[in-house]
Amino acid sequence: MDIVKLYLVVVLFVGGFRAGMCSSGWIRAHATYYGANDNPASLGGACGYDNTYHAGFGAHTAALSGALFKGGEACGGCYRVTCHFMADPKWCRRGAAVTVTATNFCPSNNNGGWCNLPRHHFDMSMPSFFLIARPGNEGIVPVLYRRVACKRRGGVRFTMRGQGNFNMVMISNVGGGGAVRAVAVRGSRARAWIPMARNWGANWQSPTDLRGQSLSFRVTLVDSKTMSFLNVVPRSWWYGQTFSSRNQFL
Repeated sequence: MDIVKLYLVVVLFVGGFRAGMCSSGWIRAHATYYGANDNPASLGGACGYDNTYHAGFGAHTAALSGALFKGGEACGGCYRVTCHFMADPKWCRRGAAVTVTATNFCPSNNNGGWCNLPRHHFDMSMPSFFLIARPGNEGIVPVLYRRVACKRRGGVRFTMRGQGNFNMVMISNVGGGGAVRAVAVRGSRARAWIPMARNWGANWQSPTDLRGQSLSFRVTLVDSKTMSFLNVVPRSWWYGQTFSSRNQFL
């Protein structure tokens, strides 16, 4: 190998190391876990999923550091996480991996600062953490992760929220890319799609009073895949109700 090629190899390796990217496409991070007394079903937190089981995610969830959470854009996304055995053979389970759904935010200065920018960190539900790490450690292990497609049972779900003329919808059980980038709504008395704005987490709000109309939604994921859910919410809807579609992202 001549000196120019050697220089390029070194530059690429150092650049990848600084970014936390492994040659296999996995990214370096660390993981901790929620306290033993936390109910995994209630860990919807900053994404607004009241119950992660009802939302279709089950117990394998995680709160993400700010570098990953990105103001709620990661909500509903799926990550394959494995304990970095080569970095910590004492506490990592060799070859073990788990897929977690992003449902919460791990704020800065939490867990001893591991969630501070620009760190990539997963604060995992206890059932998820101990699938990849051995009991008895100090509660933190090095991990490798990558984004993966979400596999869900049934169709995408729409939960109506708000009050009076304020309309908001929480979108859950989203397959494929999992995380929602944009939403538009169309009432049965309108022809045009109305863009919705992210209120917080997985909750999207509309500037229009939609009561008394059947509703259709057009959902775009972070991977740019778009699907329309026509008349998924009947005219008789009311706040607090959840409606499941027959369609799902793959």
